[in-house]
Amino acid sequence: MLPASSRAGSDACPVDEELAYVCGLQRPEDIVALPEVPWLVASGFSTGAGLKLIDTRSRSVERWFEASPGQLNPDRRTFPDCPGPVNPALFNARGLSLRQTGPGSYRLLVVNHGGRESIEAFDVATGGSKPRVTWRGCVPMPVDQVANSVAQFADGTVLATVLTSPGTTIGDFMLGRSTGAVWQWKAGQSRFEELPGTRLPGNNGIETDPDQKRFYVVAFGWHSVVVFDRRDTAAPLARIEAADFMPDNIHWTGGRLLIAGMRLDEPACGGLRKVVDGVADPMLCHRGWIVGEVDLDARRVSTLAYGRPRKAFNGLSAAALSGGELWLGSFQSDRLAVLPRQD
Repeated sequence: MLPASSRAGSDACPVDEELAYVCGLQRPEDIVALPEVPWLVASGFSTGAGLKLIDTRSRSVERWFEASPGQLNPDRRTFPDCPGPVNPALFNARGLSLRQTGPGSYRLLVVNHGGRESIEAFDVATGGSKPRVTWRGCVPMPVDQVANSVAQFADGTVLATVLTSPGTTIGDFMLGRSTGAVWQWKAGQSRFEELPGTRLPGNNGIETDPDQKRFYVVAFGWHSVVVFDRRDTAAPLARIEAADFMPDNIHWTGGRLLIAGMRLDEPACGGLRKVVDGVADPMLCHRGWIVGEVDLDARRVSTLAYGRPRKAFNGLSAAALSGGELWLGSFQSDRLAVLPRQD
C-alpha cells in the first residue's frame, strides 16, 4: 500500500472546496467499480503504472498486478497468440472493461501500451479480505493500430476502439473527420478485424449493452455517443450528443450509463478547444469537468455532476459510482477525485 500521504485529507493530498483526492496514482485514465464490494480498479496511463486497487473506505491505493507466480495462470487455449505475461515494469494501462463471469468473479480487460500494443485479460475474484487478480492472456492489436478503450460481450467477444489510425491526427477528429474505428476479436480468431461502418471522428470510450445486442462508442470529435447494432454495424442506430462537454470513457456503473469529460466551452481556457495549423490544443489549461448520464430511450444526456476548474485536478476521463460516492479518473493527473453522489 502506498504511504498515508497519498490518502485524501492528508497534508500532501488536501481536499479543496469541491473535491477530495486520492493521490499517488499515475494518470488514472479509466476506473471501474467492483460491484457489491468497496473497491475500485484504476488504470495507469504511464510506463510501469499498471493497475491500482483502491479501497473506497480508507481512500487508499496500492499497486495491484506485480506478475508474481500466484498472479499468473495463462489460458493458452483462449489466447494462443499471446507471447507471455505483460511486464509490470512496462505495463501502461489505459481503458478498462469489467464483466461478471460468476458469483464474485469477473473478467477484466485492459488496454496496454507497454512493451506491446495489446488487450490484456485478467480474472478478478472478490471473495476474501480484498480482491485478487490473475493474468490469463492477451490479444495483440493489429500492426500500427493503437487501442484506446475496450469492451466485451458475455460470449467473450472483445471490442476495442482506435482513436487515430495511421495518417490521422487529433486535429483531424476535432475538425469532424473520421480518424478511428472499432475492432472486434472473437475466441478462435487469430486477430482483430475492423467492424464496417464504425469509422468516427475520434473513436474513444466504448461499452456494451446488457441486452448483448448493442454497443456504444464515444465519438470525441462530435462529443457524442454513437449507438450500434452488433449484428449489423454498417450504419449507427443513433447519435446522442453531449452538448456542453467532451465525453471520454463510457461505463455502466451502479445501474447507470455514465460518460465523463472536460467542459467544451471553458472561459478560463479561452472558450472552445482550438485547432491551429492542424494541431489540436493539448488541453493543459484546467477546464471544468462534467459527468453525464445517457438516457438511451430519450436519446439525451443529463448532467449527473459538474464542477469548476480545479488547481489539483484536470483531464477528467472516467467516472464510477461506489460507496454512495462519485469517483473521477483523469488522463493527466496524479490522483483520483471523489465527491458525494448527486442524486
